[in-house]
Amino acid sequence: MFKSVLIANRGEIACRIARTARRLGLRTIAVYSEADAGALHVRACDEAHPIGPAPAPESYLVAERLIAAAKAAGADCIHPGYGFLSENAAFAQACADAGIVFVGPPPAAIRAMGLKDRAKALMEKAGVPVVPGYHGEMQEPKFLKQKAYETGYPVLIKAVAGGGGKGMRRVDRHADFDAALEAAQREAKAAFGDARVLIERYVGAPRHIEMQIFADAHGNAVHLNERDCSLQRRHQKVIEEAPAPGMSADLRAVMGAAAVAAAQAVGYRGAGTVEFIADGAGGLKEGGFWFMEMNTRLQVEHPVTEAVTGLDLVEWQFRIAAGEKLPLKQDQIRLDGHAVEARLYAEDPERGFLPSTGRLVALAFPRHEGLRVDSGVEAGDTVSPFYDPMIAKLIAHAPTRDEALDRLADALEQTVVAGPRSNAGFLAALARADDFRRGDFGTGFIDAHLAELGGVRLGLDRAAAARGVQMLLAQEQARLAVDEDAVASPWDDGDAFQLSGTRSLTLPVIADGESVLAQVNYGPGGASVSVGGEGPAADAVAIAADEAVYVLRRGRQTKVSLRDLALEEAADAGAGGLVRAPMHGKVLAVLVDKGAAVARGQRVAIIEAMKMEHTLTAPIDGAVAEIAVAAGAQVAEGAKVLTIEPAAES
Repeated sequence: MFKSVLIANRGEIACRIARTARRLGLRTIAVYSEADAGALHVRACDEAHPIGPAPAPESYLVAERLIAAAKAAGADCIHPGYGFLSENAAFAQACADAGIVFVGPPPAAIRAMGLKDRAKALMEKAGVPVVPGYHGEMQEPKFLKQKAYETGYPVLIKAVAGGGGKGMRRVDRHADFDAALEAAQREAKAAFGDARVLIERYVGAPRHIEMQIFADAHGNAVHLNERDCSLQRRHQKVIEEAPAPGMSADLRAVMGAAAVAAAQAVGYRGAGTVEFIADGAGGLKEGGFWFMEMNTRLQVEHPVTEAVTGLDLVEWQFRIAAGEKLPLKQDQIRLDGHAVEARLYAEDPERGFLPSTGRLVALAFPRHEGLRVDSGVEAGDTVSPFYDPMIAKLIAHAPTRDEALDRLADALEQTVVAGPRSNAGFLAALARADDFRRGDFGTGFIDAHLAELGGVRLGLDRAAAARGVQMLLAQEQARLAVDEDAVASPWDDGDAFQLSGTRSLTLPVIADGESVLAQVNYGPGGASVSVGGEGPAADAVAIAADEAVYVLRRGRQTKVSLRDLALEEAADAGAGGLVRAPMHGKVLAVLVDKGAAVARGQRVAIIEAMKMEHTLTAPIDGAVAEIAVAAGAQVAEGAKVLTIEPAAES
């Protein structure tokens, strides 16, 4: 076994790898960018080395700096985690050339499976079923459009490199192909440095099922059962579970054998995931699944496999990289109960799941039997705009699927995240969704149920806002009680004295960016608060910070602060033509010129955040009066992008 490991990653996966490494007696070595100098993964390791500026292409994606750090620390091996350079064959080769073991497959296997088009061709030769479509070298737009027509709509355009839904577009009509291809290629180029795509038939009732495989250097290969990753949004996994609902033992054996054959076809070694698309219409069945791709690394969702098998997959990775044989044979691998994982993100489901950055004012998770939490941040840390906005993974394990989902939903509802917004409430609703519980779901389930899951504008939670005002009132009274020189404010009098009737105050507050009036009535029993006729929510958690109160209720966050009329921007009054950045990000393109006429809903700019593109549209008909940013600029959330003068009334 190795004596030391450099973890070439960050966040929760770096923390998770460090836990197993320490248990095995390895010295743990972290790397960090300037933005991560105080990060949890740095604090979790025995030592840490700086590798450059915050942007990943200048730090975590610079192989030479990682190799240099490993040499300086005397690391025996490098574990790449997932993302970044984990599936980079050149990095794996650089490790070998430097005399440092890469905890992963050999470079040749990464190359063989790293490009989806070549991988599909290889699988066809190995007898593994693949989705019909085009995965050749020709990339001329007219040719690809013709191949899409021949394949039959709907089709998927997919980047040949990378994954995670980036560079992927579904196209339902021939007329929409050109725009979708352009967007997919641009996103693929930005994310992976490779604009090439493939075309494949879109399966009508798709289920995304993957097999966890392991292979050693002695010719042995096994599968560790399947995971169902069908609950997706924008082709990115949201909830994963093991085993797959409706999976029979016979079909598991067939899919497992196909996955093992795929690994053996490329001389695989280490942990890998063979991903299949299955036709869920009428239930899972033989002849109804096809190879999509192979991820030559550990997966984000590996904990559900660990839960049902009782194994530590990172330990297996270390042992195989050290030259040991697989610890178990196929018939020794168990399947115990059911496990489900939810990815808790700093994002706002009510605003199109836009990333939400900033300081974590509070972060706390429940502690329950059968619940595991993997996180790379703590309260006080900052969710940076430079990296994936994952806060944590919550994994629930129980004897049955219903019990596991109940346990997960309960945990999500009890999770406290304040500061950045999170998808906790959305995930809890998803875990409790009736159709999902019945097994009636596919990859399009979330899009089809957005409204009932809370993925749309829900409006102000007035009871939560009232709870926030109540805490602001309590804070002010506490301040006045200890500060004799405190400046008078509308909160000063806490008694019920008035010559006649009930004394009341109407106070302007800001609740989730909305100006509202809070009513404070003073009676014999003290002060009572209401917003829009609703009193404080009894089931809410209120957290005070930064002259504001964050109220958490049913997984939603409501930020409440006193409204300072003197500081309001008069310029925004009635500024229906103001286009602001919805999140911190980079301006990829401004699609209009100053003076140009635009129509409501027209695309005017593209901003990239967390490696995903977000299109800004014109809110009104009119003419572009001002362009405040340029392509390539970094913008903060809320920053002015451009303004549109309303069209003159005729």
